[in-house]
Amino acid sequence: MSLKDAANLYFNPGCALSIYRPENVKTIFDYLLKNFPEIKMHDICCRHDPKLPGGSVIINVCAGCGKRFGSLYDGVSTISLWEVIRELDNFPFPDYKGMEVSIHDPCPVRNEPGVHEAVRAILKKMKIRIVEAENIGTNSVCCGDSLYPSCDKEKILAAMKRRADSMPCENVAVYCVSCVKAMHIGGKVPRHLVDLLLGKATDPQECDIERWHNKLDAYIQTH
Repeated sequence: MSLKDAANLYFNPGCALSIYRPENVKTIFDYLLKNFPEIKMHDICCRHDPKLPGGSVIINVCAGCGKRFGSLYDGVSTISLWEVIRELDNFPFPDYKGMEVSIHDPCPVRNEPGVHEAVRAILKKMKIRIVEAENIGTNSVCCGDSLYPSCDKEKILAAMKRRADSMPCENVAVYCVSCVKAMHIGGKVPRHLVDLLLGKATDPQECDIERWHNKLDAYIQTH
C-alpha cells in the first residue's frame, strides 16, 4: 500500500530527537505535510500504548521506535523516515561536495537492511562519500550506550571508545541521538542524519551518560 493511501498516517519523531532539537522535528513534519496532507503528529513514546486505530502507519525517526512500534502493538505498522525520503525523492538535499563519512548503524535496526540501504542512498544524494567501517548493517556493533545501566560507567565509556575507534572517518553519520553521544565521547565528530538533511552541524549536548538517560527517562514518562 502506498503511504498516500494510508487512512491513518502519523509522524512520531521519538523522544530523543524531540529533546535534542524540537525545531528539527517541526521542519521534517512540515516537509511530510507537503507530501501527505492528512498526516498527524504522534508524540506518545513507543514504550507506551500508541492509542491508534487499527491500520495506522507511523513514520519513525528513532531506530528504537521503529523496532517497538513494528513489533509490540497490534494493528500498527511503521516505516523509517529514511525510507520515506528515499522513495519521495523530492527532498531539497544539501550538497556536501564529497565530504567523507563513516556510518554507525544502531542496534534496533540491525536486522533491517532496507533501513541501512535507505540511509546510504540519501547520504549519496547529499554528495557524501561513504567510507564504511568493518562492522556495519546486519553486522553492526553497539555504540556502547545499550550497556547502560547494567554496566559500570568505565566499561560503557571504553565500549564507546572502541566503537568510535573502528570508524575510518573523523565524521560519523548516525541516526540515533544516543549514538551521537557515544561517538562524541569516543572522540569522533557525530553527524545526525536529520542535521545533515537540514544542513546543520550536530551538537552533542549532554554527554554525561547518567544525566542523559535521566533526562530521556523523564521525557518518556510524560509522553
